[in-house]
Amino acid sequence: MKSTSLSLIAGTVALAAVTGFAALTAPGDGGTTEAKAATRLPVERSSLLCPAPGLSDLAETTYTSFTPAGGSGGEAGTAELRQSTSTTADDATDKGGNKDKKDKAKADPGKPVVSLKEPGKPATADESGADTPALVGTATGRLAPGWTTQQTTTVEAGGARGLLGVSCTGPDTNFWFPAASTAKSREDYVHLTNPDDTAAVADIELYGPDGTLKSDVGEGITVPARSSVPVLISTLTSKVAEDVTVHVTTRTGRVGAVVRAADEEAGSDWLAASADPTGTLVLPGIPADATSVRLVAFAPGDDDADLTVKLLGKTGAISPAGHEDLHVKSRMTAGVDLKDITRGEAGSLLLTPTRGEKDTPVVAALRVVRGKGDAQEVAYIPATGPVGAQATAADNRAKGSTLSLTAPGATATVKVTASAGSGGGEQTVKTYTVKGGTTLAVTPPVPSGLKGGYALTVQTQSGGPVHAARMLALPQDGIQMFTVQTLPDDDGTVEVPAVEQDLSVLDD
Repeated sequence: MKSTSLSLIAGTVALAAVTGFAALTAPGDGGTTEAKAATRLPVERSSLLCPAPGLSDLAETTYTSFTPAGGSGGEAGTAELRQSTSTTADDATDKGGNKDKKDKAKADPGKPVVSLKEPGKPATADESGADTPALVGTATGRLAPGWTTQQTTTVEAGGARGLLGVSCTGPDTNFWFPAASTAKSREDYVHLTNPDDTAAVADIELYGPDGTLKSDVGEGITVPARSSVPVLISTLTSKVAEDVTVHVTTRTGRVGAVVRAADEEAGSDWLAASADPTGTLVLPGIPADATSVRLVAFAPGDDDADLTVKLLGKTGAISPAGHEDLHVKSRMTAGVDLKDITRGEAGSLLLTPTRGEKDTPVVAALRVVRGKGDAQEVAYIPATGPVGAQATAADNRAKGSTLSLTAPGATATVKVTASAGSGGGEQTVKTYTVKGGTTLAVTPPVPSGLKGGYALTVQTQSGGPVHAARMLALPQDGIQMFTVQTLPDDDGTVEVPAVEQDLSVLDD
């Protein structure tokens, strides 16, 4: 028998041992092979990237890292976030590579900033000032399934004022950000973070109301290994537009991407990527006291999109007067001011293809404002996927959290677990029923004896799908500072296909 045949047999046996699905029989022995259906198993490795929060010397940042209990009975593993190498946008676009050595490594990646020890109990860390770098993290073993980290920054004054929250992202090669802007009142940055040991090369495309905003400097941006690059969007084009869709792709490698949007009147927050383009979108978690809601949508394909706009509230769906439908031209960004659409009742936006129209993929996000005048505060809600099996919001305090649960179709039941606190306390569990076509906004359970922060984990029990978002409100000096994070499925499990025997490949 050739060595190749031996290798194939060894590989088949190893695969059978790993999956537990393959039934091996020798050719001609009359045996038959039965392949079981694919199953879902906990992931064994997760990666997260947190953007650099440094906005001003007044910035105070809290990291909350958490893995839900019961995700895996495997090896202990680790879950750590470490400092990246700080890189400027000028460095990244320097094709000659002649960068000052002192700019290559402004952070010490050796010691973990946040280190999680066990599932079911969050770990926290605090950082201050404008020089805090981006973080790059990996979780393994039983700490990997559902690993989530929230970065929450408070800036009490100045042009970056606000409560800025973001769920640290996994690396990918493709991101869409509707609701960015190049308006004179805005200062929006795309933060690109590379988790790998080799450089990544990214392109940033911009689309305004009239189509592509031409730019040469947005092409071929190098993101060095295990480093982060902030790119000011307004430097990529000379065009001024209130509504801009940002598209980030990579030519080589992968990155984490998120937009930091700052408005000189309404403060600042992070804009996370929209769900992948699809014909029906849900944007959950519009607060009841929103004074302004702006919807921004983009159709990346060759066809225009005609959408029906509905607000799913406490008792059912309503159509916003004058904005029942939205036409989105191909590769053009459409924005519409829905004003105070919630009128005192929390809700979620549902976008569906207009009856009889084509199911055209779109991406979308909301710019939401609370307060008026000098007391305004802004947050962003991208379209998001359903909770699925499980989703988590890592950073919650004793007060200030509102959980929004939306069932755009069938009635659903969800279980919400408030974890133990980072400094002590016992987990609490509560079950909610969300009627089809409605949004249920609740003050979530708080762990008994809570000390420190805690995590909320949402699990779909029946019905659905359910889309969710968590608003964290931390008022400062009369300003209703807040941030909203959506809760898509945490991908804590992966589908493992059945293995089917085929020893015919061993024949010479």
